[in-house]
Amino acid sequence: MEMLPWDEWGRTTDAYDGRTGDDYDELLDLVAATCASDDPAAVAELYRHPDLRVPDDMIG
Repeated sequence: MEMLPWDEWGRTTDAYDGRTGDDYDELLDLVAATCASDDPAAVAELYRHPDLRVPDDMIG
C-alpha cells in the first residue's frame, strides 16, 4: 500500500467538514510551529500524537 497526498486519518475529514473545535486548531498551530523550529526531534515527537499518528493499516 502506498500513502497518497490525499489520504486522510484521524480528525482530518472532520476538520474539512468544520466539525472540529479550537483544540484541533491549536494542534495545527503546534504542527506549524514545530515544523518551523527546524527541530527534527520535536517533529518526530508529533508523530506520537493520536490525531497525527498514521494508522497501522495504512503502513505497508
